[in-house]
Amino acid sequence: MNVAMILKEKGGDMVAAKPGDSLAAVCSLLAGHGIGAVLVLNPDGGIAGILSERDVVRGLAQHGAALLERSAESLMTRNVMVCAPADTIEDVMHVMTKRRIRHLPVMAEGKLVGMISIGDVVKRRIADTELEAEALRQYIATG
Repeated sequence: MNVAMILKEKGGDMVAAKPGDSLAAVCSLLAGHGIGAVLVLNPDGGIAGILSERDVVRGLAQHGAALLERSAESLMTRNVMVCAPADTIEDVMHVMTKRRIRHLPVMAEGKLVGMISIGDVVKRRIADTELEAEALRQYIATG
């Protein structure tokens, strides 16, 4: 199983912010969409960074409530790890665990095509495991 299958199920819709958006606006996006991270995109659609709930909490601890008036680009992670549609579930699980990240933008041929979360990956992994278990039950029952 691979990332393309996750995107096929969930779709490629993404929530994005602009580098100049206030962190208050970004927090509204996160809360309004019930998501844990938002991509920060340049005007040309390229990835400028990513901003997560974890980034906001750390920023608040360091800067206080005044942080909410600052721009997304002042807090975003600039070195964004990405994955490809052909990457396996195991590959992205490894990257997410090793890098301690919960979201990966998906790039295909230099173009942003979606974003997956650890929740998407775990959901797919559980579905695969259930399918495998059912196949084994059927094999045993017919054997």
